[in-house]
Amino acid sequence: MNPAIRNIIAVLTGMLIGSVINIGIVEVGNVLVPVEGGDVSTMEDLKRVMPTFTYKNFIFPFLAHALGTLSGAFIAALIAATHKKNMAFSIGGLFLLGGISVNLMLPGPIWFEALDLLLAYIPMAFIGGKIAINYSKKL
Repeated sequence: MNPAIRNIIAVLTGMLIGSVINIGIVEVGNVLVPVEGGDVSTMEDLKRVMPTFTYKNFIFPFLAHALGTLSGAFIAALIAATHKKNMAFSIGGLFLLGGISVNLMLPGPIWFEALDLLLAYIPMAFIGGKIAINYSKKL
């Protein structure tokens, strides 16, 4: 297979798997730490009730962002034919853009926005890429 096509497939697959994991963790969080006073499945209600959140309500979103990025970067680097580290970082960059846009749309606390944007995306992409590259060497 052409390496460029394989790299494109790697990034698309990493985005898909990372997004599914992200959504899954958020949904598990909604069950384990339910939000009272609103339906968090709509942006309007989420905006309305978010100022009442405690730190517990931010654990699963952070885990979702971090583990979604980690797994997506791992998959992208694992599948990529060349430039494995760059493929992992492309997942981190794309997820970071999504994180920035959500943080601009929702009134979250500054501490969460900083933690999320600084630790959940690029560092997780680095770790996911590193694990995949080391795993590939053992094959």
